[in-house]
Order: sequence, then C-alpha cells, then structure tokens
Amino acid sequence: MKFETFDFHPAIKAGITAAGYDTPTPIQEQAMPHVLNQKDVMGLAQTGTGKTAAFALPILNRLMKSKKSGIRALVIAPTRELAEQIHNAFETLGQKTRLRSVAVYGGVGINPQIQKLRRADIVVACPGRLLDHIGRRTADLRNLEVLVLDEADHMFDMGFFPDIRRILRSVPQNRQTLLFSATMPGEIRRLASDVLRNPVTVKIGTTAPADTVRHALYPVAQHLKTALLLKMLENIDTESVLVFTRTKHRAKSLDKKLSGAGYRSASLQGNLSQGRRQAALDGFRNGTYKILVATDIAARGIDVSQISHVINYDIPSTPDAYIHRIGRTGRAARNGEAFTMITREDKDMVRAINRVIGSEIEQRTFSTFDYNSPKPAGNKQPQKQWKPRRNFSAPKKGRNQQRASA
Repeated sequence: MKFETFDFHPAIKAGITAAGYDTPTPIQEQAMPHVLNQKDVMGLAQTGTGKTAAFALPILNRLMKSKKSGIRALVIAPTRELAEQIHNAFETLGQKTRLRSVAVYGGVGINPQIQKLRRADIVVACPGRLLDHIGRRTADLRNLEVLVLDEADHMFDMGFFPDIRRILRSVPQNRQTLLFSATMPGEIRRLASDVLRNPVTVKIGTTAPADTVRHALYPVAQHLKTALLLKMLENIDTESVLVFTRTKHRAKSLDKKLSGAGYRSASLQGNLSQGRRQAALDGFRNGTYKILVATDIAARGIDVSQISHVINYDIPSTPDAYIHRIGRTGRAARNGEAFTMITREDKDMVRAINRVIGSEIEQRTFSTFDYNSPKPAGNKQPQKQWKPRRNFSAPKKGRNQQRASA
C-alpha cells in the first residue's frame, strides 16, 4: 500500500510528498481509514511506529474540508518535547495548507501562546498549561471537532488524569476522539470507556521487542553500576547511546560522571529549564552529545532514529516499560542493542520480563571486570553479589550494522 491509496485533499498529498513519505507504517495503514471515516479509535502502539502521522494526516484532511473556524483539533501530550514533536509533524505534513498549529506548554511565556491561539486551527498541548488557558478564556474549544489523547499511559503515570477530566468538561460532547497508548492498564481502559464511542481498536507491536534489537542483562551490585557502565562504553561504538535511570538526581549525577570520564554526554530530567532541555535534545540529535542520560518521564518525546544503544542503568518498573524503553533503538530499519543492569533485588522483574517476551534474556559478564570490588568506605551494609547462571562474552565493537531500507 502507498499513501496515494488514500483519498487525501490535494494539499495534504503535496505535504506527504514534500515530507518524503511513501509507504505507510502498519499503524498508519490500519488506523487511518477509521480516522478518515471519523470513527473513534483506540490505538495501541509504541513510540517509533509512526502513530503521529496516523492521526495528523486524517486531521489535516478533515480540517481542509471543514467550514468551521477557530480551534478544531486538540492533541493532548504528556511532555513539552512530545508536544513540540507532534506540532512539528503537523507543520511538516500540512506545509502546503494554510492550517496553523500551535504548541502549548509550561516553562515558557504565556503571552506569545495567547496570540497564536487566536489564529490556531490545531492545538498540541500539555494538560497544565492548557487548563491555564481555559481558565483565562484564551483557548476557545467550542468548535472542536477532534480530540487526541496521546501516550495516555504516561499521562496517567505523571498524574495528569484529573486534569484530563477537567479538560473534557470544556470540549464538545459531539466530537471524534482518538486515544493512543503503548500499554493498556486498567486505568487507561476505564478512561477509554468514558471518552470513546464505539471505538475501533488498532494494536501494533506492543507485546514483544522489535526483532532489530538485541538485548542482554548484566548482573551487578548496585554500587558497581557506574563502573560497569564505563566498561560497557569502552566496549561499544558510542554512536548514540540513551541511558535510562530511575530518578532525576541519578540522571544528573551520572551525566557529571560520564562527562568527567571524557564522554560527550548530557542529561534530560524534570528539573531542567525548557531551554536546557531543548539544548540537550538538539545536541543529542545532531551528534554534539553521544550519550543522553534520562528518566522515563523526561525521555517522552525523544524521536531520534539513529540511537545505536539503550542502556538501562536501572531496570524499568514494568515489562511494558522495558519493551517501550528498548524500542528506542533498532528503529528505521537499523539494528540496535539494549543492555540492562540488574541487581539481586531485580530478580522478580527479570522473571516478569522474560514471561512477557516468552524467552529468557541472556545474561552476560565482562571477564576483565572486578565484580567483587567492595563498597566505598562509609557504606556499612554488606551486599550479596548476584552471580549470573552463565558467563557470556562482552559485546564487540562494530556489531550494529545498518540494514538496507526495504
């Protein structure tokens, strides 16, 4: 199937061509017909599957045919980075139209947003700042035709559901609603049942990692994680490495240690100003930084197709989060590798991840790494070492080779 199969407005077709799009991804191929038919859709898809265009193109097409004016499409996203990414997609795909999109989020001045909202057709917003505009009456949603809730699972994780329900009271009941999520816990199902009318469910690749990703576990004591990370980085080509930590403090601290060791690294965590967050993202995209250390929440919206490695400094809290994290690599027809450090306390989560994947992830060690090195002075609690069942060789440099495009 090609994009030309869909009956898009000529201006939308021109935008697709200008953006270099040719063949729809599975989520686009399956979701777009329903969205074009103005059906409510519940989409289960991970980041990197092309879901933004799956709703952006039909929305642009609908608005080109609409006789209404004002804000007619609203996309709610959990983070500023994701809001900007979606806004940029609308601008790119709609470049041959006169439709105007605006990104609305906190951390920046509100007055420029107020001016843009007066002329906007499409609003991509984070919940908090959108509620601010609704309270100020600077966001008129009375003519809204389409509402999109993107990455609903992470909006729940970030505590945004009360804000979402407040926003829902300000939008028309007679609307098309699209909900996208990488996972579908009970809370998301309840929200979906409340906001979607006879939805069509589209599910893409949410049960297993992509076959372009090779992954492995590295048992290690907690106090040796940083040393093991440095050993890993010595043994791989640090083309573009995304490191996940559990806390903001750890992301910041680890970034400093990596920079001190001579690596071009940056951190992405919630305490950064919008300017510094954007600088870190831009530097990671353009290669200024080879390593980006991030928390799960701060990493929302990262869309870098050439990430060669994902390293979980801390194991994710759920199997779905594990699949979502390692899905950051092995994209755009490229191979990728994902390494996860595990401690003795992580054994239950390791079992859960293995159950979801359907096989045991291999465990590796480095023959030249001292796994019995004691804790630094001042740490009184002894920690048992978790020995792997098998001993695997360290990853070799240059393993990842780019696949030819299909």
